[in-house]
Amino acid sequence: MKTLSLRLPDEQAAALEAIAQADEMSVSEAIRQAIESRINERRDDAEFQKRLRRAIARNQRALELLAK
Repeated sequence: MKTLSLRLPDEQAAALEAIAQADEMSVSEAIRQAIESRINERRDDAEFQKRLRRAIARNQRALELLAK
């Protein structure tokens, strides 16, 4: 598992802590669930998937140039 540091505005941090407490979970677990939800939204978003494929193609070309 990777450890990340995150800076939040005070108001957002307070809201996150309240959500976690109401859902009887840690702030870390609430963040993990929110991130997982966002990842799943993007996987189901056809427009995002098109942009992602274009970015992959651009990066592939750049990597191939670097490998020469």
